[in-house]
Amino acid sequence: MSTLFLKMKTLQLQSTLPLNDSNLPYPDPLHPIVVHFVIAMVFFAFFCDVVGYFFHKRHLHEVSFWNLFVATAAIFVAILFGQFEAGLATPYEAVQPVLNLHTLIGWSLAAILAFITGWRFVIRNRTPLKVPPAYLGVATFSIVIVSLQVFLGTQLVWEYGLHVKPVVEAMNRGIIK
Repeated sequence: MSTLFLKMKTLQLQSTLPLNDSNLPYPDPLHPIVVHFVIAMVFFAFFCDVVGYFFHKRHLHEVSFWNLFVATAAIFVAILFGQFEAGLATPYEAVQPVLNLHTLIGWSLAAILAFITGWRFVIRNRTPLKVPPAYLGVATFSIVIVSLQVFLGTQLVWEYGLHVKPVVEAMNRGIIK
């Protein structure tokens, strides 16, 4: 039901917004811009926590916390742009499974990051000089999930060509279905 509702809303937007050659109402996709910011912050937060853990550097734990905090807020912005742009992409049949998995993992990753950030906030208040190994294990898991998400996003653009002008033109001509 919700997928049908999203498709109907997308069709309404497509008919009311003037779309460019990439099927977007603005020059370039914004989802990749915001999401790369999130990816960098999550990886840097993990790096700071690992180095801070082994070298007992409190300031690196503080940097990690704030990077996670901002990344958690930004991932929701990235998801909103991703949902909007995916709706405008009118993906062809071969793309749909990868796009659905990318969407599912994206929302799951937002929940995981929110959980990790909350846990990191508690750790920061209780023991600001160190992080427990269990936290580093969960953070490592999040890095693996982020890496999988990066792979899927890369696949959507470089293999399937979502919002890439020649692919949009081929879809408009009916060459790709």
